[in-house]
Amino acid sequence: MKLLNFVSILSLLSWEVVGQQQWPLHDNGLNKVVQWDHYSHIINGQRLFIWSGEVHYWRIPVPELWRDILEKVKAAGFNTVSFYANWGYHSPKEGTVDFESGTRNFERLFDIAKDIGLYILFRPGPYVNAEASAGGFPGWLTTGAYGTLRNNDTRYTNAWTPYMTAITKIIAKHQVTNGGNVFIFQIENEYGNQWKNIATKTPNYPAIDYMELLEANARENGIDVPLIHNNPNMNSKSWSKDFSNEGGNVDIYAADHYPSCWSCDLSECTGTNGAVPEFTTYDIYYTSFQSVAPTQPSFLAEFQGGSYNPWGGPEGGCVNTTGPDWVNVFYRHNIAQKISAMNIYMIFGGTNWGGLPMPMIATSYDYSAPISEARTLGDKYHETKLFGMFIRAARDLTKVDRINNNTAYASTPAVFTTELRNPDTNGAFYVTAHTLSPSKDLTSFKLNVSTSKGVFRIPQYAKDIVLNGRESKIIVTDFSVGNQKIVYSTAEVLAVSVQDGLPLVVLWLPAGQSGEFFLTGARRGSVSKSDGCSGIDFKQVDGGIIASYTQLNGSAVIEFDNHFRFMLVDRSTAYYTWMPSLSVDPHTPENSTIIVQGPYLVRKVSMSGKALAITGDWSAASEVEVFAPSSIERVTFNGASLNVRRTSHGSLIGRLAAPGYSVASIQAKLPALNKWKANDGLPERNASYDDSRWTVANHNSTENPTKPATYPVLYTDEYGYHTGNLLFRGRFEGNTATGVHLALIGGVNSGWSAYLNGNLLGSFTGSSTTTNASLDLSFSNATLHSNSTNVLFIIQDNMGHDQTSGATNPRGIYNATLLGTSNPFTSWKLTGNAGGEENIDPVRGSYNEGGLHAERMGWHLPSFDDSAWSSGAPETGLNTDGANFYRTVVPLDLPRGMDIALGFVLSSPAGSKLRAQLYVNGYQFGKYIPHIGNQVVFPVFPGILNYHGDNTIGLSVWAQEAGGASVSVSWTVIGAVESAFDLGFDSTYLRSGWVDRSAYY
Repeated sequence: MKLLNFVSILSLLSWEVVGQQQWPLHDNGLNKVVQWDHYSHIINGQRLFIWSGEVHYWRIPVPELWRDILEKVKAAGFNTVSFYANWGYHSPKEGTVDFESGTRNFERLFDIAKDIGLYILFRPGPYVNAEASAGGFPGWLTTGAYGTLRNNDTRYTNAWTPYMTAITKIIAKHQVTNGGNVFIFQIENEYGNQWKNIATKTPNYPAIDYMELLEANARENGIDVPLIHNNPNMNSKSWSKDFSNEGGNVDIYAADHYPSCWSCDLSECTGTNGAVPEFTTYDIYYTSFQSVAPTQPSFLAEFQGGSYNPWGGPEGGCVNTTGPDWVNVFYRHNIAQKISAMNIYMIFGGTNWGGLPMPMIATSYDYSAPISEARTLGDKYHETKLFGMFIRAARDLTKVDRINNNTAYASTPAVFTTELRNPDTNGAFYVTAHTLSPSKDLTSFKLNVSTSKGVFRIPQYAKDIVLNGRESKIIVTDFSVGNQKIVYSTAEVLAVSVQDGLPLVVLWLPAGQSGEFFLTGARRGSVSKSDGCSGIDFKQVDGGIIASYTQLNGSAVIEFDNHFRFMLVDRSTAYYTWMPSLSVDPHTPENSTIIVQGPYLVRKVSMSGKALAITGDWSAASEVEVFAPSSIERVTFNGASLNVRRTSHGSLIGRLAAPGYSVASIQAKLPALNKWKANDGLPERNASYDDSRWTVANHNSTENPTKPATYPVLYTDEYGYHTGNLLFRGRFEGNTATGVHLALIGGVNSGWSAYLNGNLLGSFTGSSTTTNASLDLSFSNATLHSNSTNVLFIIQDNMGHDQTSGATNPRGIYNATLLGTSNPFTSWKLTGNAGGEENIDPVRGSYNEGGLHAERMGWHLPSFDDSAWSSGAPETGLNTDGANFYRTVVPLDLPRGMDIALGFVLSSPAGSKLRAQLYVNGYQFGKYIPHIGNQVVFPVFPGILNYHGDNTIGLSVWAQEAGGASVSVSWTVIGAVESAFDLGFDSTYLRSGWVDRSAYY
């Protein structure tokens, strides 16, 4: 064996010094169920590396699908799930909260998480950001009447108290202290406002008072788990008890970071991240946490899991920016930074249906997340799973000191190594990556390591360790496996399962690379299965045996005379290696696990006597190999018997036949979308339209900080209309006016059109940079009435409310001034969604609709009678300006036993200036603006779509120019797998039908 050089000997000595430091053990003074120290969280006496993924239940408005998402989260190795709530989603009107209607009853999330074994980080707000309209604030809060928000203003406090009180009481019932799974509770969000001046620690008392009010509310309403807050970056240094004794501090400090930008538009992040090359890792987390919160775990309460796609972003998002190679490098980099709690934002993004999003983003909130918007799984999910399974296996990682980091560990300066070591067990983790993280070089190297058996330069016999471009590897030493240790391994650990009291260790490498590991307590090794490796060799050494090999595609199994088994797999095999647990303990004990290889997804397992039941999904004919206790003789998959045979290496192998249906066969059988009916979608433009039921705009003052240039106030939030399209009708007399100056505030990407007595004056078609759009419009092409009233009609596409301090930015008309005359407008009326804040459709909720004529009439809803309408297709469209609404009813009867993801594809002729909205059984599930954004595929969840019955499809097409507009609509099958997840659930309650809306015409 080869001795190590002076550098690593010095490193080992430094471990001995660091390991002597003692850190205080903390709790919140209310109980000791959840504790923490410098190293990690301790729940019910067990340390846990918090590996969490973010999910927003309000972005998947089908509660029956929540289990599918959370089972996929669990299967990827996560032990925690994080939920943002959304105040506006639950509070359509001041003084009201709704936690019962439709998807607003979120309590089943707690039951699902407990049933499958996930802890919960809950983040109720009141402000959440989340790229939601107004950051989750309800529209009624944005008028200015409640102050500037997010401070100790009594008006604001009185506004949030009913919501926070109600939701906190629900959450409190499900804490770990009450037998539930909520182990931590977040106060506010990204509110790094504790200091007016960080350097001098000058307090910001209104912010401190605000935090203390929220904390008091949480405690008064039963929260007795630790409170956290996530700072928006590493610089705000707010709310840490280690940093100061100032008011407002939470129990556990945390921070966010998005190193490759939270947006597909990288320019949005230059101010925060700097102008750095893409794929740049940041060596700031360790230093920041040690300076701000040294006695607490290093907790990234949001770490990048993808990026949102702004309106002008690439079609389909920017998944390659944070693809599988990014997951591999950046998550391992966080280990090197001694992070021990990490919440991936997002693990599943979902859909910005209705008026949920802020102005910058469109319908999709796919976020390039590991689980796609359509709930499908790809390579990014599987790469995330490799990391999650390692976190689960690496128990020593919950208590490590960072010993050193430099280029001297490796045999080349092109590789940078960080050494972490557990002071109790001496187990160590060497995180290796290219010194320049954007490097795409192929680099081979040896690594200097310190172990209980001595200091070595590894590998000793196999070919060198390889970093193939954007790749990182965690090399373990003194890794405990049962009563023995892996002294070192140059292949990465994927999993450790204990069966029949003996460990089965799974190591993985990319195919073509070589690995080597040193196991104690063994003298001889033998190859039980050699298919996936070549050149397997054993060297007996003092204290154990060293195995070396070259990884091929597939898997090999090695057995040792101490009855330990090692399975050696390549990346593609590791991607489809699952380790479900028989336990619902989020810690996932090794002796509760089964290893299953082959299927698209394994959801769960159960044992009864000699039988093992597996539930999961598969997409093609595939072999299924099961490593389970030797007592197991029979296997079922989704309830059907699997004909299995036992192998010489101790597994059971069976085969799943090809699913009966494929994406192509399902696509071929979908009904044509060709029986459309049409009606005028914009009758309000005509002077004769009856607006007697509209709201009179008669406010002559406003508390909004942005005062209008003309009166009456035409900001719609002040009249109870907060979402979607907004409509205005202004009247004036005489024929002397020559035009009108209009300025409307609708958020970036918004647009509007103006009509005089039914004639189009002009449109602002939208801009990604303009929020207050003004035009001078001439009346030269319109007819003025000299002896009757003239009606100016304006329709505005409101894109949602701005975030943070911009939440009070108004929506509506800022300036309406007649040109060429001193005569003013004599009156104004306006309208928006039917019923305004009355929430007349509580199942779909107040975000679903705006003020389009079709929405107010309920044309988008199932069972509306369109028998008097004429035939007309959206692909024919309009040949002039205005809007049409199209409806069709199509039956579906999709194959049962399949999990099928459907969507719609919208397209239009190049250069079209239009705004279209897609409705599916009453839900607005697509906003299509082809001259602004690039989203053309719109996934729709089962449950919104009726997979075994009629579906009402609606499409509003608004032509903003005289040339008209058309939109083609077609189906797409995004994914199809045979599945244990039953899509035959009864979701009728989500698709309520039409009721008379004549009061809102």
